[in-house]
Amino acid sequence: MEDIKNLFQGADWKAEKHVPVIDAPDTAKKGEFFNVTATVGKEIAHPNKTEHHIAWIELYFHPQGEKFPYQIARAEFLSHGASIQGPDTSSVYTHHEVTLSFKTDKPGVIFASSYCNIHGLWQNNKEVKIA
Repeated sequence: MEDIKNLFQGADWKAEKHVPVIDAPDTAKKGEFFNVTATVGKEIAHPNKTEHHIAWIELYFHPQGEKFPYQIARAEFLSHGASIQGPDTSSVYTHHEVTLSFKTDKPGVIFASSYCNIHGLWQNNKEVKIA
């Protein structure tokens, strides 16, 4: 039986357009909100067409010493140029980027996952220290 963790792909985001890039501080202040941005296609643009697009990005935070991560965000991107006239006929497109704020008292790892409707699941992570 296939295990879902084996379906997630990863690579260097500077060379692979599907990998979610996590922009967050290396060190955050204990108990203070800080911004996290996740983007797909930061260095190499990812298509945003009806037939090829990023459908969603999810973000999790796994505090050091805890068993499970916390889901901190899920963004769905629902407009990729489709209209009643057909594929890529609309002027409305969403960009595959999400920004949020959260706070924590513990250091840990931010995990981002994304889904391309053609190329599947992708992942990345970033460690955050607490001062």
